Amino acid sequence: MTADLAELAQHLVHAMASDPDGDFSPSVYETARLVTLIPDLAGHANRVAFLLTQQAPDGSWGGPEGYGLLPTLSATEALLTEFRRGRASPVLAAAQRGLRSLATRWGPELRVELPDTVAVEILVPSLVSAVNAHLDALAADGIALTAGRRLPHPPGTRPDVLDGLRRLAADGRPLPEKILHSLEALGAAVHGAGPVRPDPHGLGCSPAATAAWLGGIVTGPGARYLENIQARHGGAVPVAAPLTVFERSWVLSAFAGAGLRIAVPGEVLDGLSAAVGADGAAGGAGLPPDADDTATTLRALAAHGRAVPLDCLDCYRVDRHFCTYPDERTPSVTTNAHVLQALHTAGPSEVTGRLAGWVAGRQHADGSWTDKWHASPYYATAHCFLALTASGHATAARARALQWIARTQRPDGSWGRWSGTFEETAYAVQVLIRAGAPWADEAAARGCAFLLSWPENAAHPPLWHDKDLYTPDRIVRAEGIAALYLARTRPQVAALLTQLEPAPAERTA
Repeated sequence: MTADLAELAQHLVHAMASDPDGDFSPSVYETARLVTLIPDLAGHANRVAFLLTQQAPDGSWGGPEGYGLLPTLSATEALLTEFRRGRASPVLAAAQRGLRSLATRWGPELRVELPDTVAVEILVPSLVSAVNAHLDALAADGIALTAGRRLPHPPGTRPDVLDGLRRLAADGRPLPEKILHSLEALGAAVHGAGPVRPDPHGLGCSPAATAAWLGGIVTGPGARYLENIQARHGGAVPVAAPLTVFERSWVLSAFAGAGLRIAVPGEVLDGLSAAVGADGAAGGAGLPPDADDTATTLRALAAHGRAVPLDCLDCYRVDRHFCTYPDERTPSVTTNAHVLQALHTAGPSEVTGRLAGWVAGRQHADGSWTDKWHASPYYATAHCFLALTASGHATAARARALQWIARTQRPDGSWGRWSGTFEETAYAVQVLIRAGAPWADEAAARGCAFLLSWPENAAHPPLWHDKDLYTPDRIVRAEGIAALYLARTRPQVAALLTQLEPAPAERTA
């Protein structure tokens, strides 16, 4: 089985090496923005159909809790736009269900705990204003879809900041670099604006931002980028692309962390090396460099004999921790865990000791960690635990994390925030096996049995944060392979797993 896992890992890396964009799930939010912003782009009808098929029975779109608000606003606004272009049923019916969902799922005041996703504080008010503009225009035509009620701006959003950014764009003044990824929030003023123009990689690593800049024009490199990026999902688009550096560095780091040795094509390592500049590496073309992608890229390169000086991380240091990028709203505990791992490759130091203390200090009372780049506490807890373990710090914090994982395992052997998932189970298994405690072996083996029972072609629920939730499919599969490989290298877990594994005829993964 260990040899089979190495072969799977090798196959995944070769597929990744030949893919210039990365394998990421389609986004309701981003696809709906293209429906509104660039209807003449090839694939428009498929994008509308995608929105219709993705609507939940309650009329919403997107994930549980507050994660559904932004995609529901985006899809509802897009379908109202389509209706006003002359499309009627089923577009109008779906838009009405979306409006009812906004009123019932989150209430007339849209009171919701907003997740810490990318630019949520300006994207939500941008769409609330757009939906209200549709409702006003329709009411003027005698079509009152909400009995005259307009949507409020939910608590926690920043319409004032949005207005300020829109004034900057309208005046032709420079915009913060990080806003390029969410340029569509600024409205018509960004059509063709600014010194930055779309290239073959789009603008801001975002289909929606690229479409906003194009202003409906379907010629030029930006339009060709959109045509290419929709091909994987038949019209729908991911929330960000291309994310080559992010995907490759995370996959290689997952395998290296498990001790799984694979042959990596030279061009992949060359590309990662070239991506590291004076300010580190960006996750993809059109994004600014950040500490998270920088640290993970440095770690992946070091694991394959391509050590790069670590001083590019210095510009992200803030007192006892590191920011993901300058002027961020909230710090990321997993970014700091990854920085800790990268710095520890050069050996222990005063900096790594302080940083380990900062990471440990962010642990919740129940033993878990949470983070702004992922919806699941299992992602954050695993990455913090593994970083602290590798650096030899925070023994008490690691013990609390182990206890939390042990007591939150589901009856079927899985782990998950909302339901048991392949991805979250892989994180928990890695922690248990790294702990090396005899009492953890049975739980780890049961988790591995769940991983092996996951249907091969089953989708992985979106759990990662961008503008809305998404799945980096190859990264998720790499974490599962890493977990199973670790299990096979611990004899106690491997022996238990042999008893739990389904027979070959029964196995679905």
